Amino acid sequence: MNSVFRQFSAVLLGTSLRGSIRISTDLVLLSHLHKRNSALQTATLLLRREFCCLEMKPKVYVTRNDYARIGLDLLREECDISLWDEGYPVPRDEFLKNVAGKDAIYCSLNDRIDKELLDQAGPNLKVISTISVGYDHIDVKECKQRGIRVGYTPDVLTDATAELTVALLLATARRIFEANKQVHTGGWKSWSPMWMCGKGVKNSVVGIFGFGRIGQEIAKRLAPFKPSRIQFTSRSDKFLTAEDLGVTQVPFDELVETSDFLIIACSYNIETANLFNDAVFSRMKPSAILVNTSRGGVVEQHDLIHALRAGKIQAAGLDVTTPEPLPLDNPLLTLPNVVVLPHIGSADIETRIEMSRITACNILAGLKGIKMLSEV
Repeated sequence: MNSVFRQFSAVLLGTSLRGSIRISTDLVLLSHLHKRNSALQTATLLLRREFCCLEMKPKVYVTRNDYARIGLDLLREECDISLWDEGYPVPRDEFLKNVAGKDAIYCSLNDRIDKELLDQAGPNLKVISTISVGYDHIDVKECKQRGIRVGYTPDVLTDATAELTVALLLATARRIFEANKQVHTGGWKSWSPMWMCGKGVKNSVVGIFGFGRIGQEIAKRLAPFKPSRIQFTSRSDKFLTAEDLGVTQVPFDELVETSDFLIIACSYNIETANLFNDAVFSRMKPSAILVNTSRGGVVEQHDLIHALRAGKIQAAGLDVTTPEPLPLDNPLLTLPNVVVLPHIGSADIETRIEMSRITACNILAGLKGIKMLSEV
């Protein structure tokens, strides 16, 4: 009987990514034959029992309903999905209530994954995949201790974020939003030689703090604007890259004190948290412009507001703030020399679609136990 069971198991059963059994039409034929053969009868019974036991698909919790469809469609092929059916982040209490027993979580940087949530999820949780390059919202150390794999999307959004950074720099330097407001509010009376004059990139010193993938792409895009120098500070040695790109690596103090434009493109961690504070702003040029497309937490925001009001720096362009979204009564929104965007660094349609695909593929790979496209 064992040989019969093995023979029909090989023919009838296929194992998918999720480990569930796909039963073929041959099982129907087997069920007709089992009455004439006791071994076949037993094999059929055992196969049906195994099918029932292994039919359950992995359960994935998705934290909102407006991720690009491609990722959710990929997951639905292999998994049972439950999701917060709204186009905004799942409330904390809902997240805690619905994550129990899930095998994987598809999340974004708005979703805090900490010990409390991991405890609530329970031992079935195998994979967390975030649709972001940053993963400071996830307690990675706790995940590693529990054997939970963590995926993210580091490479795909590099170009989109670099493009947005350059756009934000130019919009802030050339006072584009401020000038546009004058058009709509009647401030535009006539042409005037010095009215709405901004700051050009040509012949300036551009400083970049953080020279990873995004920082390097920002440098490449700014070079054609003919700054006198592009300089950067990085935690790792980048001399070969610097030589290739025609940029200069300098100490942090020199970067702060000599840059006309200071772009923050670093990761957020314990070393960079609130690094840009009053002490740093006090050493910057009064004519300097700060641009941040990294994380809001890298800048001590109260100190930035004070620096802008006191004239310690000229202006700021921010795609990230603390908190997000920024409350409408926040002082940053009252300052004419500040451009604030709603964290749209990667908001390129093709980029967001690819981010969704990678996030889903990370989950599927994690459930398989194979290499992810991008794993922390």
